[in-house]
Amino acid sequence: MASLDPIQGNLGQKRAAHLLRRTSFRYTKNKVNALANLQAFQSIPSLLAYESLKMDQPVYDDSANGLDNANWILPPGQALPAQDFVLRPLVISWWLNEALNDSGISHKMALFFHQYMIVDAFSYQNTHFFDYLKLMHWGALRNFKDLCTKLVMDNCMIRYLNNQQNTKYNPNENFSREFFELFTIGKGPQAGPGDYTNYTEHDVVEAAKIFTGFRIRGQRDQIDPDTGIPRGYIQTSIHETSDKTFSERFQNTTISGGTSSTEIYQELLDFIDMIFAQEEVSKNFCRRLYRFFVSRKITDEIENDIIEPLAATMRNNNYEIKPVLQQLFMSKHFYDEDDSQTDDDVIGGLIKSPLELMFQPLSFFNLTIPDPYDDNYNHYQRFWRQAMQDRYLLLSGMSIFYPDNVAGYPAYHQSPDFHHQWFNSSTIISRYKMPAILLTGKRSVGTGTNTTIGGPILNSAVWLRDSNFCSDPTDSYVVVQDLLEYLLPLEVDSARFNYFLNTVFLDELPPADWTYEWQDFLNSGDDAEVKKMLDRLLYAILYSPEFQTM
Repeated sequence: MASLDPIQGNLGQKRAAHLLRRTSFRYTKNKVNALANLQAFQSIPSLLAYESLKMDQPVYDDSANGLDNANWILPPGQALPAQDFVLRPLVISWWLNEALNDSGISHKMALFFHQYMIVDAFSYQNTHFFDYLKLMHWGALRNFKDLCTKLVMDNCMIRYLNNQQNTKYNPNENFSREFFELFTIGKGPQAGPGDYTNYTEHDVVEAAKIFTGFRIRGQRDQIDPDTGIPRGYIQTSIHETSDKTFSERFQNTTISGGTSSTEIYQELLDFIDMIFAQEEVSKNFCRRLYRFFVSRKITDEIENDIIEPLAATMRNNNYEIKPVLQQLFMSKHFYDEDDSQTDDDVIGGLIKSPLELMFQPLSFFNLTIPDPYDDNYNHYQRFWRQAMQDRYLLLSGMSIFYPDNVAGYPAYHQSPDFHHQWFNSSTIISRYKMPAILLTGKRSVGTGTNTTIGGPILNSAVWLRDSNFCSDPTDSYVVVQDLLEYLLPLEVDSARFNYFLNTVFLDELPPADWTYEWQDFLNSGDDAEVKKMLDRLLYAILYSPEFQTM
Protein backbone atom coordinates (compact mmCIF):
# COMPACT_ATOMS: atom_id res chain seq x y z
CA MET A 1 0.00 0.00 0.00
CA ALA A 2 1.08 3.59 -0.60
CA SER A 3 2.81 4.96 2.47
CA LEU A 4 3.71 8.34 3.91
CA ASP A 5 6.01 6.67 6.43
CA PRO A 6 9.39 8.43 6.35
CA ILE A 7 12.33 6.75 4.67
CA GLN A 8 15.27 5.79 6.86
CA GLY A 9 19.00 6.36 6.52
CA ASN A 10 20.91 8.73 4.28
CA LEU A 11 19.29 9.61 0.99
CA GLY A 12 22.12 8.39 -1.22
CA GLN A 13 22.78 9.63 -4.75
CA LYS A 14 19.71 8.23 -6.49
CA ARG A 15 17.14 9.49 -4.00
CA ALA A 16 18.89 12.83 -3.60
CA ALA A 17 18.95 13.38 -7.35
CA HIS A 18 15.24 12.52 -7.54
CA LEU A 19 14.41 14.92 -4.71
CA LEU A 20 16.34 17.77 -6.29
CA ARG A 21 14.94 17.22 -9.80
CA ARG A 22 11.39 17.33 -8.51
CA THR A 23 11.70 20.20 -6.07
CA SER A 24 14.13 22.70 -7.59
CA PHE A 25 14.88 24.28 -10.93
CA ARG A 26 18.58 24.32 -10.03
CA TYR A 27 20.04 20.84 -10.43
CA THR A 28 23.76 20.47 -9.72
CA LYS A 29 26.08 17.61 -8.84
CA ASN A 30 27.31 19.40 -5.72
CA LYS A 31 23.80 19.86 -4.39
CA VAL A 32 22.93 16.22 -5.13
CA ASN A 33 26.03 15.05 -3.29
CA ALA A 34 25.33 17.32 -0.33
CA LEU A 35 21.77 15.96 -0.02
CA ALA A 36 22.96 12.38 -0.53
CA ASN A 37 24.95 12.51 2.69
CA LEU A 38 21.93 13.59 4.73
CA GLN A 39 18.87 11.81 6.04
CA ALA A 40 15.57 12.94 4.59
CA PHE A 41 14.57 14.99 7.62
CA GLN A 42 17.93 16.79 7.45
CA SER A 43 17.76 17.49 3.71
CA ILE A 44 14.29 19.01 3.44
CA PRO A 45 14.80 22.27 5.44
CA SER A 46 17.35 23.67 2.99
CA LEU A 47 14.93 23.09 0.10
CA LEU A 48 12.02 24.68 1.96
CA ALA A 49 13.89 27.85 2.87
CA TYR A 50 13.52 31.09 0.97
CA GLU A 51 16.74 32.24 -0.66
CA SER A 52 17.59 35.90 -1.15
CA LEU A 53 16.87 37.10 -4.66
CA LYS A 54 19.86 37.82 -6.84
CA MET A 55 18.14 41.03 -8.01
CA ASP A 56 15.09 42.52 -6.35
CA GLN A 57 13.81 43.71 -9.74
CA PRO A 58 14.82 43.80 -13.41
CA VAL A 59 16.83 46.70 -14.81
CA TYR A 60 16.49 48.42 -18.16
CA ASP A 61 19.36 49.66 -20.28
CA ASP A 62 18.70 52.29 -22.95
CA SER A 63 21.92 54.27 -23.27
CA ALA A 64 20.58 56.23 -26.23
CA ASN A 65 18.06 57.83 -23.90
CA GLY A 66 20.38 58.18 -20.94
CA LEU A 67 19.09 55.13 -19.11
CA ASP A 68 21.76 52.78 -17.78
CA ASN A 69 20.52 49.86 -15.68
CA ALA A 70 17.46 51.86 -14.73
CA ASN A 71 14.90 50.72 -12.16
CA TRP A 72 11.25 51.44 -12.87
CA ILE A 73 9.32 49.02 -10.66
CA LEU A 74 10.62 49.55 -7.12
CA PRO A 75 9.92 51.74 -5.35
CA PRO A 76 6.41 52.13 -6.82
CA GLY A 77 5.49 55.36 -8.55
CA GLN A 78 8.41 55.78 -10.95
CA ALA A 79 7.76 56.71 -14.55
CA LEU A 80 8.00 53.87 -17.07
CA PRO A 81 11.20 54.30 -19.12
CA ALA A 82 9.71 52.82 -22.30
CA GLN A 83 6.55 51.37 -23.75
CA ASP A 84 4.94 48.66 -21.67
CA PHE A 85 5.43 45.89 -24.23
CA VAL A 86 9.21 46.53 -24.19
CA LEU A 87 9.42 46.09 -20.42
CA ARG A 88 7.15 43.07 -19.97
CA PRO A 89 9.64 40.50 -21.38
CA LEU A 90 12.26 41.96 -19.03
CA VAL A 91 10.05 41.11 -16.07
CA ILE A 92 9.67 37.53 -17.31
CA SER A 93 13.41 37.31 -17.98
CA TRP A 94 14.06 38.52 -14.44
CA TRP A 95 11.82 35.77 -13.03
CA LEU A 96 13.45 33.08 -15.18
CA ASN A 97 16.90 34.12 -14.05
CA GLU A 98 15.87 34.10 -10.40
CA ALA A 99 14.26 30.67 -10.81
CA LEU A 100 17.42 29.27 -12.40
CA ASN A 101 19.50 30.49 -9.47
CA ASP A 102 17.13 29.31 -6.73
CA SER A 103 18.54 26.10 -5.25
CA GLY A 104 15.39 25.62 -3.18
CA ILE A 105 11.73 25.03 -3.97
CA SER A 106 10.27 28.54 -3.70
CA HIS A 107 10.23 29.39 -7.42
CA LYS A 108 8.93 25.96 -8.33
CA MET A 109 6.15 26.41 -5.77
CA ALA A 110 5.47 29.85 -7.26
CA LEU A 111 4.99 28.17 -10.65
CA PHE A 112 2.78 25.57 -8.97
CA PHE A 113 0.51 28.31 -7.66
CA HIS A 114 0.61 30.21 -10.94
CA GLN A 115 -0.64 27.06 -12.68
CA TYR A 116 -4.05 27.30 -11.03
CA MET A 117 -4.11 30.89 -9.80
CA ILE A 118 -3.57 31.97 -13.37
CA VAL A 119 -3.16 35.42 -14.75
CA ASP A 120 -1.30 36.07 -17.96
CA ALA A 121 1.46 38.60 -18.45
CA PHE A 122 -0.91 40.84 -20.40
CA SER A 123 -3.43 41.05 -17.56
CA TYR A 124 -2.32 44.57 -16.71
CA GLN A 125 0.86 46.62 -17.01
CA ASN A 126 4.23 45.00 -16.54
CA THR A 127 4.62 46.58 -13.09
CA HIS A 128 1.41 44.93 -11.86
CA PHE A 129 2.46 41.62 -13.35
CA PHE A 130 5.72 41.94 -11.41
CA ASP A 131 3.59 42.43 -8.26
CA TYR A 132 1.67 39.24 -9.07
CA LEU A 133 4.93 37.28 -9.44
CA LYS A 134 6.15 38.67 -6.13
CA LEU A 135 2.87 37.62 -4.50
CA MET A 136 3.21 34.05 -5.83
CA HIS A 137 6.75 33.96 -4.46
CA TRP A 138 5.67 35.47 -1.13
CA GLY A 139 2.98 32.84 -0.67
CA ALA A 140 4.90 29.88 -2.05
CA LEU A 141 5.97 28.51 1.33
CA ARG A 142 3.70 30.29 3.74
CA ASN A 143 -0.01 29.82 4.47
CA PHE A 144 -2.35 28.78 1.69
CA LYS A 145 -5.32 30.49 3.27
CA ASP A 146 -3.41 33.76 3.56
CA LEU A 147 -2.31 33.55 -0.07
CA CYS A 148 -5.89 33.08 -1.24
CA THR A 149 -6.93 36.09 0.81
CA LYS A 150 -4.19 38.30 -0.64
CA LEU A 151 -4.98 37.10 -4.15
CA VAL A 152 -8.42 38.71 -4.02
CA MET A 153 -6.85 42.17 -4.06
CA ASP A 154 -4.09 41.48 -6.58
CA ASN A 155 -4.40 44.02 -9.41
CA CYS A 156 -3.69 41.52 -12.18
CA MET A 157 -6.13 38.97 -10.81
CA ILE A 158 -8.90 41.56 -10.41
CA ARG A 159 -8.46 42.58 -14.02
CA TYR A 160 -7.86 39.12 -15.50
CA LEU A 161 -11.06 37.68 -14.01
CA ASN A 162 -13.17 40.78 -14.69
CA ASN A 163 -13.79 41.72 -11.08
CA GLN A 164 -13.17 45.31 -12.10
CA GLN A 165 -16.63 45.06 -13.65
CA ASN A 166 -18.26 43.50 -10.57
CA THR A 167 -20.51 46.07 -8.89
CA LYS A 168 -23.77 45.98 -6.95
CA TYR A 169 -25.44 47.45 -10.04
CA ASN A 170 -23.99 44.90 -12.46
CA PRO A 171 -22.67 41.75 -10.73
CA ASN A 172 -19.98 39.76 -12.54
CA GLU A 173 -19.57 36.16 -11.40
CA ASN A 174 -16.33 35.29 -13.18
CA PHE A 175 -14.02 35.84 -10.22
CA SER A 176 -16.26 34.10 -7.69
CA ARG A 177 -16.71 31.09 -9.96
CA GLU A 178 -12.96 30.61 -10.40
CA PHE A 179 -12.34 31.23 -6.70
CA PHE A 180 -14.43 28.15 -5.96
CA GLU A 181 -13.49 25.96 -8.91
CA LEU A 182 -9.81 26.72 -9.43
CA PHE A 183 -8.37 28.38 -6.35
CA THR A 184 -9.92 26.60 -3.40
CA ILE A 185 -12.53 23.86 -3.13
CA GLY A 186 -12.70 22.57 -6.68
CA LYS A 187 -15.62 21.51 -8.81
CA GLY A 188 -16.91 18.12 -7.76
CA PRO A 189 -19.18 15.74 -9.68
CA GLN A 190 -22.45 17.22 -10.96
CA ALA A 191 -24.98 16.38 -8.25
CA GLY A 192 -27.94 18.15 -9.80
CA PRO A 193 -28.91 21.27 -11.73
CA GLY A 194 -26.49 23.99 -10.65
CA ASP A 195 -25.01 21.72 -7.94
CA TYR A 196 -21.37 20.67 -8.22
CA THR A 197 -21.22 18.72 -4.96
CA ASN A 198 -18.71 21.11 -3.39
CA TYR A 199 -20.66 24.30 -4.18
CA THR A 200 -23.70 25.45 -6.13
CA GLU A 201 -24.58 28.16 -8.61
CA HIS A 202 -26.33 29.96 -5.76
CA ASP A 203 -22.98 30.06 -3.92
CA VAL A 204 -21.32 31.59 -7.00
CA VAL A 205 -23.95 34.35 -7.05
CA GLU A 206 -23.60 35.10 -3.34
CA ALA A 207 -19.80 35.06 -3.51
CA ALA A 208 -19.88 37.54 -6.39
CA LYS A 209 -21.65 39.94 -4.01
CA ILE A 210 -18.82 39.51 -1.50
CA PHE A 211 -16.34 40.58 -4.20
CA THR A 212 -18.24 43.66 -5.41
CA GLY A 213 -16.22 46.83 -5.11
CA PHE A 214 -12.76 45.23 -5.18
CA ARG A 215 -10.98 47.40 -7.74
CA ILE A 216 -7.62 47.77 -9.43
CA ARG A 217 -5.27 50.54 -8.32
CA GLY A 218 -3.08 51.46 -11.25
CA GLN A 219 -0.97 53.93 -9.27
CA ARG A 220 0.39 51.09 -7.08
CA ASP A 221 0.11 53.32 -4.02
CA GLN A 222 -1.97 50.90 -1.95
CA ILE A 223 0.56 48.61 -0.21
CA ASP A 224 -0.42 45.42 1.59
CA PRO A 225 0.93 45.64 5.14
CA ASP A 226 1.83 41.93 5.32
CA THR A 227 3.44 41.39 1.93
CA GLY A 228 4.73 44.89 1.16
CA ILE A 229 3.34 44.42 -2.37
CA PRO A 230 1.05 46.94 -4.15
CA ARG A 231 -2.56 45.81 -4.35
CA GLY A 232 -6.04 46.95 -5.34
CA TYR A 233 -8.56 48.66 -3.10
CA ILE A 234 -12.20 48.56 -2.02
CA GLN A 235 -14.64 51.09 -3.46
CA THR A 236 -17.37 51.05 -0.84
CA SER A 237 -19.99 52.87 -2.92
CA ILE A 238 -20.38 49.96 -5.38
CA HIS A 239 -20.26 47.11 -2.84
CA GLU A 240 -23.37 45.01 -2.23
CA THR A 241 -24.03 45.66 1.47
CA SER A 242 -26.77 43.08 2.06
CA ASP A 243 -26.22 39.86 4.00
CA LYS A 244 -25.09 36.88 1.89
CA THR A 245 -26.55 33.44 2.63
CA PHE A 246 -24.93 30.36 1.13
CA SER A 247 -26.28 26.91 0.34
CA GLU A 248 -26.38 23.74 2.37
CA ARG A 249 -22.97 22.91 0.88
CA PHE A 250 -21.71 25.56 3.32
CA GLN A 251 -24.17 24.74 6.09
CA ASN A 252 -26.45 27.64 5.00
CA THR A 253 -23.96 30.10 6.45
CA THR A 254 -24.94 33.78 6.43
CA ILE A 255 -22.24 36.42 6.16
CA SER A 256 -23.20 39.86 7.37
CA GLY A 257 -22.87 42.70 4.87
CA GLY A 258 -20.74 45.74 5.55
CA THR A 259 -20.50 49.34 4.42
CA SER A 260 -17.03 50.54 5.44
CA SER A 261 -13.77 49.21 3.99
CA THR A 262 -13.03 47.49 7.28
CA GLU A 263 -16.43 45.80 7.38
CA ILE A 264 -16.22 44.75 3.73
CA TYR A 265 -12.78 43.25 4.26
CA GLN A 266 -14.21 41.36 7.25
CA GLU A 267 -16.84 39.96 4.89
CA LEU A 268 -14.03 38.60 2.77
CA LEU A 269 -12.32 37.03 5.78
CA ASP A 270 -15.59 35.44 6.94
CA PHE A 271 -16.20 34.10 3.43
CA ILE A 272 -12.74 32.55 3.23
CA ASP A 273 -13.15 31.06 6.73
CA MET A 274 -16.41 29.49 5.51
CA ILE A 275 -14.73 27.89 2.48
CA PHE A 276 -11.65 26.69 4.33
CA ALA A 277 -13.82 25.04 6.98
CA GLN A 278 -14.66 22.45 4.29
CA GLU A 279 -12.25 19.49 4.22
CA GLU A 280 -12.41 19.34 0.43
CA VAL A 281 -10.26 22.49 0.17
CA SER A 282 -7.26 20.73 1.67
CA LYS A 283 -7.91 17.59 -0.38
CA ASN A 284 -8.16 19.55 -3.60
CA PHE A 285 -4.90 21.34 -2.81
CA CYS A 286 -3.08 18.08 -2.02
CA ARG A 287 -4.28 16.45 -5.24
CA ARG A 288 -2.85 19.34 -7.20
CA LEU A 289 0.36 19.14 -5.22
CA TYR A 290 0.61 15.40 -5.86
CA ARG A 291 0.07 15.75 -9.59
CA PHE A 292 2.65 18.52 -9.84
CA PHE A 293 5.43 16.93 -7.77
CA VAL A 294 4.80 13.18 -7.74
CA SER A 295 2.53 11.65 -10.38
CA ARG A 296 -0.43 12.64 -12.52
CA LYS A 297 -2.18 9.36 -11.62
CA ILE A 298 -4.32 9.35 -8.50
CA THR A 299 -5.87 5.96 -7.78
CA ASP A 300 -8.25 5.10 -4.95
CA GLU A 301 -5.20 3.83 -3.04
CA ILE A 302 -3.38 7.13 -3.50
CA GLU A 303 -6.48 9.08 -2.51
CA ASN A 304 -6.91 7.08 0.70
CA ASP A 305 -3.28 6.57 1.74
CA ILE A 306 -1.60 9.74 0.48
CA ILE A 307 -4.04 12.55 -0.31
CA GLU A 308 -6.28 12.26 2.74
CA PRO A 309 -3.43 12.07 5.29
CA LEU A 310 -1.63 15.00 3.62
CA ALA A 311 -4.89 16.99 3.70
CA ALA A 312 -5.31 16.18 7.39
CA THR A 313 -1.76 17.44 8.02
CA MET A 314 -2.65 20.65 6.22
CA ARG A 315 -5.82 21.22 8.24
CA ASN A 316 -4.07 20.35 11.51
CA ASN A 317 -1.47 23.01 10.71
CA ASN A 318 -4.05 25.67 9.84
CA TYR A 319 -3.20 25.46 6.09
CA GLU A 320 0.52 26.02 6.48
CA ILE A 321 2.24 24.65 3.38
CA LYS A 322 5.64 23.54 4.68
CA PRO A 323 4.42 20.67 6.92
CA VAL A 324 2.64 19.11 3.93
CA LEU A 325 5.69 19.38 1.70
CA GLN A 326 7.94 17.99 4.41
CA GLN A 327 5.70 14.98 4.99
CA LEU A 328 5.46 14.25 1.27
CA PHE A 329 9.16 14.63 0.44
CA MET A 330 10.25 12.47 3.38
CA SER A 331 7.84 9.67 2.53
CA LYS A 332 8.59 6.19 1.21
CA HIS A 333 6.01 6.79 -1.49
CA PHE A 334 7.83 9.79 -2.94
CA TYR A 335 10.92 7.62 -3.43
CA ASP A 336 9.01 4.62 -4.80
CA GLU A 337 9.88 2.52 -1.76
CA ASP A 338 6.45 1.63 -0.44
CA ASP A 339 6.07 -1.58 -2.43
CA SER A 340 8.23 -4.39 -3.74
CA GLN A 341 8.60 -2.81 -7.18
CA THR A 342 10.91 0.19 -7.01
CA ASP A 343 11.32 2.46 -10.03
CA ASP A 344 7.86 1.57 -11.34
CA ASP A 345 5.70 4.61 -10.57
CA VAL A 346 7.40 7.73 -9.29
CA ILE A 347 11.11 8.05 -10.11
CA GLY A 348 11.36 8.70 -13.84
CA GLY A 349 7.58 8.78 -14.01
CA LEU A 350 7.02 12.42 -14.97
CA ILE A 351 7.83 13.99 -18.33
CA LYS A 352 9.81 17.17 -17.80
CA SER A 353 8.09 20.38 -18.72
CA PRO A 354 9.95 22.52 -21.27
CA LEU A 355 10.94 24.76 -18.36
CA GLU A 356 12.51 21.89 -16.42
CA LEU A 357 14.13 20.57 -19.58
CA MET A 358 15.73 23.99 -20.04
CA PHE A 359 16.77 24.72 -16.46
CA GLN A 360 18.35 21.39 -15.55
CA PRO A 361 21.16 21.35 -18.16
CA LEU A 362 21.72 25.10 -17.72
CA SER A 363 22.36 24.57 -14.03
CA PHE A 364 24.04 21.17 -14.29
CA PHE A 365 26.68 22.41 -16.73
CA ASN A 366 26.89 25.74 -14.88
CA LEU A 367 26.60 27.82 -18.03
CA THR A 368 27.44 31.48 -17.53
CA ILE A 369 24.44 33.69 -18.33
CA PRO A 370 25.35 37.23 -19.50
CA ASP A 371 25.40 39.65 -16.59
CA PRO A 372 22.22 41.76 -16.32
CA TYR A 373 24.18 44.89 -15.40
CA ASP A 374 27.35 44.63 -17.47
CA ASP A 375 25.78 42.88 -20.47
CA ASN A 376 22.17 43.97 -20.20
CA TYR A 377 21.09 43.40 -23.79
CA ASN A 378 22.52 39.90 -24.11
CA HIS A 379 21.11 38.93 -20.71
CA TYR A 380 17.54 40.12 -21.14
CA GLN A 381 16.99 40.21 -24.88
CA ARG A 382 19.31 37.76 -26.63
CA PHE A 383 19.32 34.97 -24.07
CA TRP A 384 16.23 35.03 -21.87
CA ARG A 385 13.81 36.62 -24.32
CA GLN A 386 14.79 35.73 -27.88
CA ALA A 387 16.43 32.34 -27.26
CA MET A 388 14.58 30.99 -24.23
CA GLN A 389 11.14 32.64 -24.25
CA ASP A 390 10.48 33.18 -27.95
CA ARG A 391 12.52 30.44 -29.60
CA TYR A 392 12.45 27.57 -27.12
CA LEU A 393 9.61 27.81 -24.58
CA LEU A 394 6.99 29.24 -26.92
CA LEU A 395 7.62 26.64 -29.63
CA SER A 396 7.89 23.82 -27.07
CA GLY A 397 4.32 24.38 -25.90
CA MET A 398 4.98 26.32 -22.71
CA SER A 399 4.75 30.01 -23.42
CA ILE A 400 5.63 30.92 -19.88
CA PHE A 401 3.13 33.27 -18.19
CA TYR A 402 0.95 33.24 -21.31
CA PRO A 403 -1.30 30.20 -20.66
CA ASP A 404 -4.05 29.34 -23.12
CA ASN A 405 -6.85 30.00 -20.64
CA VAL A 406 -7.78 30.31 -16.98
CA ALA A 407 -7.30 26.57 -16.41
CA GLY A 408 -3.56 26.91 -16.97
CA TYR A 409 -1.17 24.71 -18.91
CA PRO A 410 -3.04 21.55 -20.04
CA ALA A 411 -0.19 19.18 -19.20
CA TYR A 412 -0.75 19.86 -15.50
CA HIS A 413 -4.51 19.35 -15.36
CA GLN A 414 -6.08 17.92 -18.51
CA SER A 415 -6.81 14.21 -18.20
CA PRO A 416 -6.18 11.60 -19.37
CA ASP A 417 -3.02 12.71 -21.20
CA PHE A 418 -1.64 15.20 -18.66
CA HIS A 419 2.17 15.49 -19.09
CA HIS A 420 2.14 13.52 -22.35
CA GLN A 421 0.79 16.71 -23.89
CA TRP A 422 4.28 18.19 -23.75
CA PHE A 423 4.93 15.95 -26.77
CA ASN A 424 3.02 16.60 -29.97
CA SER A 425 3.77 17.23 -33.63
CA SER A 426 4.00 20.99 -33.03
CA THR A 427 6.32 20.96 -30.03
CA ILE A 428 8.62 17.97 -30.32
CA ILE A 429 11.12 19.55 -32.74
CA SER A 430 11.62 22.61 -30.56
CA ARG A 431 11.76 20.47 -27.44
CA TYR A 432 14.69 18.55 -28.91
CA LYS A 433 16.48 21.75 -29.92
CA MET A 434 17.75 22.38 -26.40
CA PRO A 435 20.97 20.32 -26.72
CA ALA A 436 21.83 22.09 -29.97
CA ILE A 437 21.15 25.49 -28.42
CA LEU A 438 23.50 24.76 -25.53
CA LEU A 439 26.27 23.12 -27.55
CA THR A 440 26.30 25.54 -30.50
CA GLY A 441 25.24 28.81 -28.85
CA LYS A 442 22.73 29.37 -31.67
CA ARG A 443 18.98 29.49 -31.45
CA SER A 444 18.30 28.57 -35.08
CA VAL A 445 20.00 27.30 -38.19
CA GLY A 446 22.22 29.93 -39.71
CA THR A 447 25.50 31.74 -39.26
CA GLY A 448 24.37 35.32 -38.80
CA THR A 449 25.00 37.04 -35.49
CA ASN A 450 21.25 37.52 -35.03
CA THR A 451 20.89 33.78 -34.46
CA THR A 452 23.13 33.60 -31.37
CA ILE A 453 21.76 33.25 -27.87
CA GLY A 454 23.90 36.04 -26.49
CA GLY A 455 26.88 34.20 -25.07
CA PRO A 456 26.15 30.99 -23.15
CA ILE A 457 27.64 27.95 -24.84
CA LEU A 458 28.83 24.64 -23.46
CA ASN A 459 32.40 23.74 -24.35
CA SER A 460 32.16 20.14 -23.24
CA ALA A 461 35.91 19.53 -23.18
CA VAL A 462 36.70 22.57 -21.04
CA TRP A 463 33.76 21.78 -18.77
CA LEU A 464 34.93 18.21 -18.16
CA ARG A 465 38.50 19.41 -17.52
CA ASP A 466 37.65 22.28 -15.17
CA SER A 467 34.49 21.21 -13.35
CA ASN A 468 35.91 18.30 -11.33
CA PHE A 469 32.72 16.49 -12.29
CA CYS A 470 34.27 13.20 -13.31
CA SER A 471 36.24 11.03 -10.89
CA ASP A 472 38.59 9.87 -13.69
CA PRO A 473 38.19 11.71 -17.02
CA THR A 474 40.93 9.60 -18.61
CA ASP A 475 38.68 6.53 -18.40
CA SER A 476 35.92 6.47 -21.02
CA TYR A 477 33.86 4.03 -18.93
CA VAL A 478 33.93 6.36 -15.92
CA VAL A 479 33.03 9.42 -18.02
CA VAL A 480 29.92 7.73 -19.39
CA GLN A 481 29.03 6.20 -16.03
CA ASP A 482 29.24 9.51 -14.17
CA LEU A 483 27.22 11.41 -16.79
CA LEU A 484 24.46 8.81 -16.93
CA GLU A 485 24.31 8.59 -13.14
CA TYR A 486 23.56 12.28 -12.73
CA LEU A 487 21.72 13.13 -15.96
CA LEU A 488 19.27 10.23 -16.10
CA PRO A 489 16.72 9.47 -13.36
CA LEU A 490 17.15 5.69 -13.48
CA GLU A 491 20.07 3.34 -13.98
CA VAL A 492 20.23 1.96 -17.51
CA ASP A 493 20.79 -1.72 -18.28
CA SER A 494 24.07 -3.04 -19.67
CA ALA A 495 22.91 -2.98 -23.31
CA ARG A 496 21.87 0.65 -23.03
CA PHE A 497 25.10 1.56 -21.24
CA ASN A 498 27.17 -0.10 -23.94
CA TYR A 499 25.24 1.84 -26.56
CA PHE A 500 26.21 5.15 -24.96
CA LEU A 501 29.80 4.03 -24.34
CA ASN A 502 30.80 2.07 -27.41
CA THR A 503 28.41 3.10 -30.16
CA VAL A 504 28.09 6.78 -29.34
CA PHE A 505 31.09 7.94 -27.32
CA LEU A 506 33.89 5.74 -28.64
CA ASP A 507 32.33 5.22 -32.07
CA GLU A 508 33.39 1.56 -31.80
CA LEU A 509 37.04 2.50 -31.26
CA PRO A 510 39.04 1.04 -28.34
CA PRO A 511 38.92 2.87 -24.96
CA ALA A 512 42.62 3.67 -25.28
CA ASP A 513 41.78 6.13 -28.06
CA TRP A 514 39.84 8.30 -25.63
CA THR A 515 42.64 8.16 -23.07
CA TYR A 516 45.16 9.23 -25.69
CA GLU A 517 43.00 12.08 -27.01
CA TRP A 518 42.27 13.32 -23.48
CA GLN A 519 45.94 13.40 -22.51
CA ASP A 520 46.75 15.16 -25.77
CA PHE A 521 44.11 17.80 -24.97
CA LEU A 522 45.57 18.35 -21.51
CA ASN A 523 49.08 18.72 -22.95
CA SER A 524 48.36 20.75 -26.09
CA GLY A 525 45.10 22.56 -25.35
CA ASP A 526 43.67 21.35 -28.67
CA ASP A 527 40.14 20.24 -27.79
CA ALA A 528 38.89 19.31 -31.28
CA GLU A 529 38.86 15.54 -30.92
CA VAL A 530 37.71 15.25 -27.31
CA LYS A 531 35.02 17.86 -27.86
CA LYS A 532 33.71 15.96 -30.88
CA MET A 533 33.46 12.77 -28.84
CA LEU A 534 31.93 14.47 -25.79
CA ASP A 535 29.44 16.45 -27.86
CA ARG A 536 28.34 13.24 -29.55
CA LEU A 537 27.76 11.66 -26.14
CA LEU A 538 25.94 14.67 -24.72
CA TYR A 539 23.67 14.94 -27.74
CA ALA A 540 22.74 11.28 -27.32
CA ILE A 541 22.07 11.61 -23.58
CA LEU A 542 20.10 14.85 -23.82
CA TYR A 543 18.09 13.51 -26.77
CA SER A 544 17.39 10.21 -25.01
CA PRO A 545 13.89 9.25 -23.84
CA GLU A 546 15.30 8.76 -20.34
CA PHE A 547 16.46 12.37 -20.09
CA GLN A 548 13.00 13.60 -21.04
CA THR A 549 11.68 12.22 -17.75
CA MET A 550 12.43 12.83 -14.11
